Amino acid sequence: MNATVEMPAPALKSNSVRPDKQKILLVDDDPAIRQILLRLLAEEGYLVLTAANGVEALELVKVTEPDLVLLDLNMPVKDGWETFMELSIVHRHLPVILITARPNQFFSALASGAGALLEKPLDFVKLFSTIQSLLEEPTEDRLARLSGRPSAFAYRPPIPDFGKK
Repeated sequence: MNATVEMPAPALKSNSVRPDKQKILLVDDDPAIRQILLRLLAEEGYLVLTAANGVEALELVKVTEPDLVLLDLNMPVKDGWETFMELSIVHRHLPVILITARPNQFFSALASGAGALLEKPLDFVKLFSTIQSLLEEPTEDRLARLSGRPSAFAYRPPIPDFGKK
């Protein structure tokens, strides 16, 4: 197993040094995105575990029991959709936020039972509020979404920049 567990340096904020930190598994093949999100999530008080592909992510989930997964859809080895399907079968209570730069993933994400779909470039304020909402979501709502019953779903498209040519 080549999965990496990146432990951030303790954040300077006093409220982030808690023994009950919630664990987020960040799965993205881009090391730069992993580093940026690792730092930002750690500053928000989360313990962040990282994986570069779906195979690493599934191995980490077996041994670490994360509270939430941020999952990129476009990855080598095992893509995000395949990883999500395996996660949702074995770990039905685990909230998953799908992250993508691919267009037209809304209906697939909604039908899959994912907790949310965020499009790149990420809006970090939306990311943090979505994470918090899913971590506070009742288990019954999460299971309803996975079984196809009506439940909350967050879709956070990027804000278009009309000033660029």
